[in-house]
Amino acid sequence: MKERLTDALYGAAWSSVKKLPEPVAVRLGRTIADAVWKRRGKGVLRLEANYARVVPDASPERLAELSKAGMRSYLRYWMESFRLPSWSRERIREGFDVKDVHHLTDGLASGKGVIIALPHLGNWDLAGAWVTTKLETPFTTVAERLKPETLYDRFVAYRESLGMEVLPHEGGSAFGTLARRLRAGGLICLVADRDLSASGVEVKFFGDTARMPAGPAILAQQTGALLLPVTLWYDESPVMKGRIHAPIDVPETGTRTEKTSVMTQALADAFATGIADHPEDWHMLQRLWLADLDPAKGPADDSVRPAEGTAP
Repeated sequence: MKERLTDALYGAAWSSVKKLPEPVAVRLGRTIADAVWKRRGKGVLRLEANYARVVPDASPERLAELSKAGMRSYLRYWMESFRLPSWSRERIREGFDVKDVHHLTDGLASGKGVIIALPHLGNWDLAGAWVTTKLETPFTTVAERLKPETLYDRFVAYRESLGMEVLPHEGGSAFGTLARRLRAGGLICLVADRDLSASGVEVKFFGDTARMPAGPAILAQQTGALLLPVTLWYDESPVMKGRIHAPIDVPETGTRTEKTSVMTQALADAFATGIADHPEDWHMLQRLWLADLDPAKGPADDSVRPAEGTAP
């Protein structure tokens, strides 16, 4: 019953929010965000605890301000996502302003394949829609399976409608398909700041140890594709901002494990730069650092962002 209700609520949101005028949707998102923030539930408290690591000298009052802004940013993501299928191509093209896009366009022109890796910053669905619309470049991503299955199907259909090929995270076949797409000169996009397998690479992240997926680094080594970190953020305008960071090179020496460790740490460092600049746009409502996890249970969720595109 709970799963059917969840699916019904998401379905209702997708069908109704996209019909609202944009100013009304913006106000609705802020109203919901502020109401959720005031309840001080597990997701808000986890978000605040994560911000405390990003901004270690922040006072309790500053952390409360950050978590309130973070919930508003998170609901902006949802309002945009519910409305994206109804946006015109022009609205999508004008809805994202990205710096250093030449790293991506040059990489695609090289024919070697490109891996974009992002943290949970801003709205990666909008960035993806911009790539398929503005750059007219399709890409492949991976999504975590959800319950109920009908909700997972909704997210897959939604992202496919934006021009993405979506592979399920489970089953072991996703990695091989991603490698084939890259060897053919294609583009893949992966959310890569949280390991869902409990077997990722340990990195130093804001002064403590976390695990991040090995997939982006291993794919770059095996296929010769370019690995590009991307960070996103919002300002007061309707246009999301972003930056494509310089490519992460494969080290010339070392074992595959050593190279993967070095490259994944470089990804974490690039992510940390963007998150430190815009902490309120980092929608990490889950436990991330090893010190916050129960080793016997693996990654623990306080609030799950449904069907996130994730790295293998």
